Amino acid sequence: MSRLILKPGRERSVLRRHPWLFEGAVERLEGRARSGDTVEVIGADGAALGKAAWSPDSRIRARMWSFNPSESIDDAFFKRRVAAALARRAALPELAGQQGLRLVHAESDGLPGVICDRYRDTLVLAYTSSGAEKWRGAITAALHKATGCTRIYERSDADLRILEGLAPRCGWLQGTARDEALTIAENGITMEVDVVAGHKTGYYLDQRDNRLLARGLAAGRRVLNCFCYSGGFSLQALAGGATRVVSLDSSGPALAAARRNLALNPHLPAGLAEWREADVFDELRALRAGGEQFDLIVLDPPKFAPSPAHAEKAARAYKDINLNAFKLLTPGGMLMTYSCSGGIGIELFQKIVAGAALDAGVDARMLRRLGASADHPVLLDFPEGEYLKGLVCAMG
Repeated sequence: MSRLILKPGRERSVLRRHPWLFEGAVERLEGRARSGDTVEVIGADGAALGKAAWSPDSRIRARMWSFNPSESIDDAFFKRRVAAALARRAALPELAGQQGLRLVHAESDGLPGVICDRYRDTLVLAYTSSGAEKWRGAITAALHKATGCTRIYERSDADLRILEGLAPRCGWLQGTARDEALTIAENGITMEVDVVAGHKTGYYLDQRDNRLLARGLAAGRRVLNCFCYSGGFSLQALAGGATRVVSLDSSGPALAAARRNLALNPHLPAGLAEWREADVFDELRALRAGGEQFDLIVLDPPKFAPSPAHAEKAARAYKDINLNAFKLLTPGGMLMTYSCSGGIGIELFQKIVAGAALDAGVDARMLRRLGASADHPVLLDFPEGEYLKGLVCAMG
């Protein structure tokens, strides 16, 4: 097995159990290793630190599989990691009975570059790192055996694969598509999941708890849901007793999916829902110009800053939408605002939102910080895993 020798002092991150080793930490590679091969990680003092997946095309040159130098990286290793990930979720009562669930959350479940979401009898897998790619057969087999799911679809099409020197790949690994649409029940609402053409793995499971919170806040309120995608926040708001729900998205297909989801829930008051295909930035200004006001606004935009290098530009975009949202809120109104950008930390995000409130000339208070649902754990030594940040702010 090849040996990855670190520069002096660069073993500190490994000793803190951070799973990434950047190119600047590497002194040399002893032996030959192809992309995805397992290498021994060795400190400058010669101490064995663990085993990692080698990725010569990425700035992250190695991702740690194990911090135990004697642990073998083989089929049995991945069976153990998959079993541990499933056990974590089984131990949480709040996840019991969920038809949509993240089963493996990459580094935070000890499987860097591996994502697995379950929608009833269907698994959706994404392999985004060279190590995950190398072991995709073993990981897929372990998940298939552990869950018994009859359908497995691969969505390895994220931009992260490009950074690893990997081509995108999508397709059925087990079984075929259902004859009817795949749907899940989430907190009393039926939602369609398009695992082939939908965003990410077909649905945003990370916002499950926050959608339920929006439902609890919506009673008697006029609601504006921006970047609504397939309408998850909108439908929960209707279920919570909103008096009007306006949903904005620039994607016609997303709005069509949202309308289908509404039709799947005949108990909801469809007449209170409005769907508008528009650029959200422009539409927020148009709503202000038209004198509109809302009592609850949800801002759940796409990723504006995939890395810290994009943070400055992203900060301007976040400030723009939050400023206009504050201007549209009634006195006593509430804003649920989110960032899923890895390049924007929670402290910076809060600072941006505070600046937006100041420039809007409003007095706002943060009531809660929000994050992803419990099936998206964050390894304590891997803060990069906490990508979803949210705030609930109240006017006045």
